[in-house]
Amino acid sequence: MEDDRYLTIEAECGAVYKEKSSKFLAYAYPVRSEEEIRDILNSLKKQYYDATHHCYAWRLGAHGENFRSNDDGEPSGTAGKPILGQLLSHGVTYCLIAVVRYFGGTKLGVSGLITAYKEAARAALEAGNIVERTTDISIAIRFPYVVMNDVMRIVKEMEPNICEQRFDNVCSMTLSIRAGKAESLRGKLQKVSGITIEENE
Repeated sequence: MEDDRYLTIEAECGAVYKEKSSKFLAYAYPVRSEEEIRDILNSLKKQYYDATHHCYAWRLGAHGENFRSNDDGEPSGTAGKPILGQLLSHGVTYCLIAVVRYFGGTKLGVSGLITAYKEAARAALEAGNIVERTTDISIAIRFPYVVMNDVMRIVKEMEPNICEQRFDNVCSMTLSIRAGKAESLRGKLQKVSGITIEENE
């Protein structure tokens, strides 16, 4: 997969997995920040306040470079790690999977727990739609009205998304384009007389 592409889930999804009278409620969420993850986990803990465990794993970043997993009181490595393993094996990032467990009275043992959390996480992901997204760069430009045609020719050729535009004596536009094409767009724009370019991730 190219550097500026990544896989994530399209929308929140979930599944229920049962093993020896324990019930595992698994939810997968598309997320953009740790703050968003904290809010989701807090609301799950409130919603399922009587559950035995709230275990989770998440990945952020186009390459999943930021990640964390949590066993929430289950034996070390039996919950968070197998959940994270499903994010890795499906290749998804910008994603949180939380698994809420209601203990049914029968202990599952270490290998039973690992399997249950893995299967619950897998079922949640597979209940949703995995989509490809691109890492986009935002480029803000200002230019005199007289070079409008030159700018619009480049925009038509490179096809960035136009996020904002204002046309006056001095015009401004905010363009968004996938990271792999940003350098080329910037190079073409720099050749236009009187243009100034700012860049924001």
